[in-house]
Amino acid sequence: MPKGWTYSEAGVSIDDKSKAISSLVGELKFRRDGIGQMVRIPGLFASLIDFGDRYLTLATDGVGTKILVAKELGIWDTIGIDCIAMNVNDTICVNAEPISFVDYIAVDRPDDTLTKEIGIGLEKGAAMSNMEIVGGEIAVLPEMVHSVDLSGTCLGHVKKDRVITGETCREGDVIVSLKSSGIHSNGLTLARKVFESSNISLKDKIKGLPKSVGTELLIPTEIYVRQVLEITESHTVHGLVDITGGGLRNILRMRKNLRYVIDNPIRPAPIFGAIQELGGVDDREMYQTLNMSMGFMIIAPESDAEDIVRKYRNADAVGRVEAGTGVLLEPGNILYETY
Repeated sequence: MPKGWTYSEAGVSIDDKSKAISSLVGELKFRRDGIGQMVRIPGLFASLIDFGDRYLTLATDGVGTKILVAKELGIWDTIGIDCIAMNVNDTICVNAEPISFVDYIAVDRPDDTLTKEIGIGLEKGAAMSNMEIVGGEIAVLPEMVHSVDLSGTCLGHVKKDRVITGETCREGDVIVSLKSSGIHSNGLTLARKVFESSNISLKDKIKGLPKSVGTELLIPTEIYVRQVLEITESHTVHGLVDITGGGLRNILRMRKNLRYVIDNPIRPAPIFGAIQELGGVDDREMYQTLNMSMGFMIIAPESDAEDIVRKYRNADAVGRVEAGTGVLLEPGNILYETY
């Protein structure tokens, strides 16, 4: 069994992806005049669009290779929740409320049973987000798609005086983490490769996991919409971070000339321990690929952070903001300096 798996060796390079994004964005030079102009703040999880006294937001994302887990288990009624979650959790990072959603399903052949099952998850995720699905597209692409792909786009809105971008983060702030439900919908390529290389089927049960491997991987992504918007309504919040692809490196989207120290990370759920042990994955790789049970982070003044932790059972203080730069995972002295 190969040891020392990385996300790159599994087939996904975060750095190469970042270069690809930069090369694409470098060609997008047209600028609209008048209402509807994009607000040019780098690093936001959802794009801000100027619309009078408020901003509209757009975010788009998909389910990724979690679909392959759903296919092997024959369970299709949860990945719609993941599709919604991946979009709305980005939308709330600027304190925007998700209001509308469109989905995109690509299939090799029409299958009304399959699309009905996907629809069950989409409907549940939309209800959890208090958001309406207003349209979408099913594309039949037999020469391009060999199963199914699922993605979507979320529209949100926020009053201009309520937007949160991370620019107000400051020394002394506390970093609060909201627990994840599991692996969410990132890093599945690494997870699947680790189990495959260990000759473990997704239908197998292994020591330390309460359910089969595939069932654990398929747990839907937590949707934080109602909780986070409730928190920002009643507390001062300086930064909001969705811990998805890139793991802790996502915190680098906040104010740049500060150091974000994670000195009390949540104890990771057993699924993460299984991946790390079987794959020989080091801590640096684990925390920049997976959420490690820290699904969403809130950066707030100390008094507000303490109140949030008191009020919400899934909230824990995991770190602090200091002078310096980068994200420091203090256990192990691991420093992330690039997003």
